[in-house]
Amino acid sequence: MDPSAASRRELEQLARREPIDLARAALAIAREEYPQLDEAQYLRALDEFALQVMRGLPAGALPERRVGRLNAVLFHELGFAGNQADYYDPRNSFFNEVIERRTGIPITLSLVYMEVGRRCGLRVDGVSFPGHFLCKVTLDDGELIVDAFNRGQLLGLAELKRRLASAAGDAARFDTRLLRAARPKEMLARVLQNLRSIYLERGDLPRALSAVDRQLLLQPDDVRVLRDRARLCEQLGGPEAAAADLERVLRLEPAATDAAALRARVDRLRGGGKLMN
Repeated sequence: MDPSAASRRELEQLARREPIDLARAALAIAREEYPQLDEAQYLRALDEFALQVMRGLPAGALPERRVGRLNAVLFHELGFAGNQADYYDPRNSFFNEVIERRTGIPITLSLVYMEVGRRCGLRVDGVSFPGHFLCKVTLDDGELIVDAFNRGQLLGLAELKRRLASAAGDAARFDTRLLRAARPKEMLARVLQNLRSIYLERGDLPRALSAVDRQLLLQPDDVRVLRDRARLCEQLGGPEAAAADLERVLRLEPAATDAAALRARVDRLRGGGKLMN
């Protein structure tokens, strides 16, 4: 089996299990770009980071104290930080590179924070907050909202409202539902969506298609992603694959407002005609 097929099979298998092993799934995403990636090496690194956290704590330390030590280790002793200088470097989305280089984007740094935090006995979830992915640590008597991109900054309500206004406009109203825990598949799909956007911007259509293919392993009925793949397939000379994706969109959304236009596009693709974007 070629490396790409093997990595996709592993990702698909991991995504079927509950709970999803996020670290292994993120490494499976990276393996398509890094076929020789040694999964065990990076899982050991996460274990070692957690041991470094716990060595600096007394037995039975309260969760709040563990969070403080976790932040000190990751962001000061180990030097993890957001990649401000080259935010759109694709390496920021590959979990192995983030662990090695100790820099990344909000979602991948949040993955590091979550995986190390869980190894320290903390309940840490990702949060798809508008504009900027965050972490949430659940305590016995409340929650801590952590910005892993900005060296573990703890965010209070005033700062969350300010960020919401910045991302969504002054009229946006804060709601605690904005802080719900992101589902693992959502997080993995978002990593792939970031890669897709980066590669499209660079004009690397084959890698963009690879990212979209893997999004659909996680979310096979996402019509937005199916439409996206149809466009990419056609641009890369695959009219039959593009038509199949559009037909699936029509089955999933038979009453779509552009259903007639989609059927016409399928007809042109099946007839070998050139589809215009």
